Amino acid sequence: MRILLVEDTDDVGEAITRRFETIGHSVDWQVDGLAASEILDFTVYDLVILDVMLPGLDGFEILRRLRLQKNPVPVLVLTARSEIDDRVSALDLGADDYLVKPFDFRELEARARVLMRRRSGGEPTNIITCGDVALDRTNRNVRIGNREIQLKRREMSLLEILASRPGRVFSKQELLDHLFGFDEAPDQNAIELYVARLRKKLEGATSQIVTVRGLGYKLVAGS
Repeated sequence: MRILLVEDTDDVGEAITRRFETIGHSVDWQVDGLAASEILDFTVYDLVILDVMLPGLDGFEILRRLRLQKNPVPVLVLTARSEIDDRVSALDLGADDYLVKPFDFRELEARARVLMRRRSGGEPTNIITCGDVALDRTNRNVRIGNREIQLKRREMSLLEILASRPGRVFSKQELLDHLFGFDEAPDQNAIELYVARLRKKLEGATSQIVTVRGLGYKLVAGS
């Protein structure tokens, strides 16, 4: 999904961005706390990964402002400070989870999956099913019945968005916002291209991507 990473340590920020983009998520990376807080005023994210020690504005203040605005976005706090008071403060301010540096990136990915799973409807597992289409968010593979199909990174992300809420219509702009970051400038024709590619790879499935004229696209489970 679309993630905001707020981390001022270059090697950590680069590693997190690379890992999440590799598995199909769109990541906007900010190193300044004040800039990140301003972005959150007008941009919707599926997850915020937030360091505590930041220039401009620290992570606790960003989190405090976010919750005062009633923004429900899941927040995973990263901290190099292991004191229990810091962890309690983060949770009391509205953090959904935290990790103490240094951490294993596999654990970061797992915790992020849990938070995004809750965000998309609270499925009890990392398997999304729609009709005979099953998407494994942990292993990043897709099956139609017993047949595995190969999807590219953004095709996988598009299917994940549509399959997480079957029947819900997503506009082209919503899909653009989820699939691409600030440093990319695709037009809405890019969504048509990815939808066409995904439809072709889903041929033979009971589930279909339906175009709702003038509104967008939805995934419908067949029987």
